[in-house]
Amino acid sequence: MRRGVSQEFGVVLEVKNLVKRFGALAATDGASFEVRAGELHALIGPNGAGKTTLIHQISGALAPDSGQIVFDGQDITRLDIARRVQAGLVRSFQITSLFKPCTVRDNLVLALLARDERAPSWWRSAKLDAVAHEQADSLLARVGLSAQADRIAGELAHGEQRQLEIGLALAARPRLLLLDEPLAGMGPDESARMVELLQALKVEGQTLLLVEHDMDAVFRLADRISTLVGGRVIASDVPDAIREHPEVRRAYLGDELEATA
Repeated sequence: MRRGVSQEFGVVLEVKNLVKRFGALAATDGASFEVRAGELHALIGPNGAGKTTLIHQISGALAPDSGQIVFDGQDITRLDIARRVQAGLVRSFQITSLFKPCTVRDNLVLALLARDERAPSWWRSAKLDAVAHEQADSLLARVGLSAQADRIAGELAHGEQRQLEIGLALAARPRLLLLDEPLAGMGPDESARMVELLQALKVEGQTLLLVEHDMDAVFRLADRISTLVGGRVIASDVPDAIREHPEVRRAYLGDELEATA
């Protein structure tokens, strides 16, 4: 049974007054919000709001000019990407990054061996390591790709490649999984499968930070939503409160709701 989202589970990620400037432009301008353990937290906002810059700072791809990022009680503001991954903060990108000539299963085996920092001869180890193969099969079931295990990753449909990419991220055993527009470029059927996968991860209790433009999916999945406008988080609350928030509707959500009506 999924853990309930409440104060008792505490805060996994604290973003405090992040500022990032590019010349005269403040891409993030004192952005602050928090993600609680066991919740699916969505980050939304119009194009140009600063979402990409904010996510780059959280993942370690971009250093803030000022502010602080605290993850699981540790100040990670100046840690690089690799050390954040080791700490349990893992990002899945908007554009898939797979070992496309390899099978779906071998993609996951290689990711698992890399996580365990095993020998440099990854391919030989992957073929011989029964434990990694068992773990890979478990991940395949978790992301709904068991039937595709022996297919070449590059032959998968777009939506299936996104599922595999989430599997690769899960191989790192994330404490928090940051998903950057996982529904981007998908048709209705693929989107529905991805929403089912995210719902399943949520039920498992996986903490998720979701950046997404599909408002139907966001309001169906999110426990809480933060809205970024002009580099600042103007509201962070449960979906019903965000839907009715006057400033959010004025700045962004009103147009989105009309587009999906």
